[in-house]
Amino acid sequence: MSSVAEADTSPGAAAAQSGFSRRPVLALLVIAAAELMVVLDATIVNIALPSIQDALNISDSDLAWVVNAYAVTFGGLMLLGGRAGDLFGRRRVFRLGVVTFVLASVLGGVAPNEALLICARVLQGVGAAVAAPTALALIATNFPEGKQRNRAMGTYAAMAGVGSVLGLILGGLLTEYLDWRWVLLVNIPIGIAVLAGTSVLEEADRDQGKLDLLGAAAGTAGLLSLIYGVTRGGLTHFTGGRTAICFAVAAVLLVVFMERQARIEHPMLPLHILRDRSRAGTYASLFLTGLGMFSTFYFLTLYMQNVLDYGAVKTGLAYLPFSVGIGVMAPVASKLVAKLPPRLVAGPGLLVAASGLVWLSRLTPHSSYPSTLMPAMFITAAGLGLAFVPLTLGAVRGVDEADSGSASALLNTAQQIGGALGIASLAMLAHTIADTRLPKAGKVYSDAVDRGDTALVVKAQAAMTYGFTHALLAGALVFVAGALIMALVVTAGKQETVPRSGA
Repeated sequence: MSSVAEADTSPGAAAAQSGFSRRPVLALLVIAAAELMVVLDATIVNIALPSIQDALNISDSDLAWVVNAYAVTFGGLMLLGGRAGDLFGRRRVFRLGVVTFVLASVLGGVAPNEALLICARVLQGVGAAVAAPTALALIATNFPEGKQRNRAMGTYAAMAGVGSVLGLILGGLLTEYLDWRWVLLVNIPIGIAVLAGTSVLEEADRDQGKLDLLGAAAGTAGLLSLIYGVTRGGLTHFTGGRTAICFAVAAVLLVVFMERQARIEHPMLPLHILRDRSRAGTYASLFLTGLGMFSTFYFLTLYMQNVLDYGAVKTGLAYLPFSVGIGVMAPVASKLVAKLPPRLVAGPGLLVAASGLVWLSRLTPHSSYPSTLMPAMFITAAGLGLAFVPLTLGAVRGVDEADSGSASALLNTAQQIGGALGIASLAMLAHTIADTRLPKAGKVYSDAVDRGDTALVVKAQAAMTYGFTHALLAGALVFVAGALIMALVVTAGKQETVPRSGA
């Protein structure tokens, strides 16, 4: 609280205000478009996976890496990308990230085989890890704290939520009516438009420190090992020596990383960012929000395609209530945070999202879309729309200008790691519970479809639904845990405004 006031009234802050964007609408469009492009690619490929598998003859075990290769590099390299923006200039690093992302999209769109496609997805993750944290940090650079920044954060948070759902919708449309390659090539016009607009963004002063390459290597490798271990563990029910080795390596490397950040002069992740109780609680809630949200997409997609027999386009369009819910409530949240403490906006929002998942946990193989899926998805999304803005603001609130890139990177890292952990762990829960009704229900379903055994298909669908609904109920408990953290840990007051200089 006091740190915000001091930062607002200091001569340096007053001078910095003159550097805020003189074309805020254009600046916000550029930043929001970049965030939309990066987040969209986390889900757009999902619905195209069957087409990709057929076209490139990818095995079932390797197919998951078309998605995971992006998630692993995105989550694992984000801290490095954020710190690079602080040191070498956020606008410059932002442009580099967008260029890398677009070139990788071209490479993936023309990939003739599995290996090149997965390499392209890795490179996309690198570009996203550089662009995403610098995009968020550029909001702090281009918009003064208060109403303008709240509005910008509201738009950014809406893009973060809507982008995930829009990816599912676009993935279905592009796959069915054009070709699976367009789920990657669609990034070319978006990226070019973003690059053309970066001239309106104001650059911040650079940090005079050094890039901690050793710390970056330890932290990134630790996160990569953790996410790979979680992803592999979800497929093997967390058994096997390789999974255990991944977790052991991750634990050692992350301890080394944290120890190094505590003692070096110019850390990649300044640990004082986490010493603020409210900010630390916000990051924990962001982690849980990502865990619940991405696993919800995963289970609902499987339910709609494997139980309700929806096609690619119908599955994508079925997520429209999710986009509407987030799009409607994010602007409301951006106004509420100026009047209420963040815990009174994000906490109730997460409880509303939890109630939506409780409703979804009552799905059956014969549930109606209009009476069950549609309203339950809207309620879940509306709650998340309320939560995203105060959580995003809280993650970077009161952070020194020199540390805003690192704080922004940690925000995105928390969500990505939460999402990876959620899909892996809750998928294991769903499979285990489904197996109590029908052993190896997923495999039985696939075999029964191939043989045309209708009776067995119906039995397998019932078992899978039983597993999905229990996983969705677990997701509701995750959102409740996030709400409790906001209520008990986060003590920050309402968002303060910056006095107008020269007014």
